[in-house]
Amino acid sequence: MLEQINDLDTQLFLLINGKHNLFFDPIMYWASDKLFWIPFYAFLLYIIIREFKKKSIYVILAIGLLITICDQTASHLIKNAVKRLRPSHEPTLENLIHLSKAGPGGQYGFISSHSANAFGLATFLIFLLPKKYNWLKYVLGFWAFLVAYSRIYNGVHYPGDVIVAAFLGALYAGCLAYFLKKMID
Repeated sequence: MLEQINDLDTQLFLLINGKHNLFFDPIMYWASDKLFWIPFYAFLLYIIIREFKKKSIYVILAIGLLITICDQTASHLIKNAVKRLRPSHEPTLENLIHLSKAGPGGQYGFISSHSANAFGLATFLIFLLPKKYNWLKYVLGFWAFLVAYSRIYNGVHYPGDVIVAAFLGALYAGCLAYFLKKMID
C-alpha cells in the first residue's frame, strides 16, 4: 500500500514538474521565495493592526508562535524522523525533473516547511478575520496554494509533502485561532 502511494506521488510529481515553461518558471521561482512576499506580509500586518488595534499584539505573537511551530515541526522533527529524499535528490529521478534556479534544496523533503507555514498563516487569518475580509480570505487561500504548488513545480517536493504539510499547518492554525479567539473576545 505504501509503495503504491509513493508511486502515485512520484507520477503526480513528474506530471506537475514536467509542465514547466518559460512563462511560469519565474513566477513559480518567486512564489517560493520568502523575501518576495515581504510586501504581502506588511499588508497583512497593516490589516491586523487596523482590525484588532491594541489586541493586535496578541495576534502577531500568535502568528510568530504558529510559524515557529509549523517550521520546526516540518524542518526538524518530521524531516529528520522520516528522512524521505526530495525528488531533487532522488537518483532515479535525476534526469527526469526540472529544477528552478533556486536549486535542489536540502536533502530531505517530507514535509514541506514552506507549505506548512503558508497554510498555517492563511488558515489562522481565515479563522480570525471578520466577514468583511472574505475577499482577503480567498486571496490567502490562493496564496497558500500557490506557494505549495510552486514547491512541486520547482522540483523540490512531492505532492504528498505539500499536502501533509498543508493539513498540519491548518491543524495548528485552527487550534491556535480557537484559543486566541477565546482569549481576545
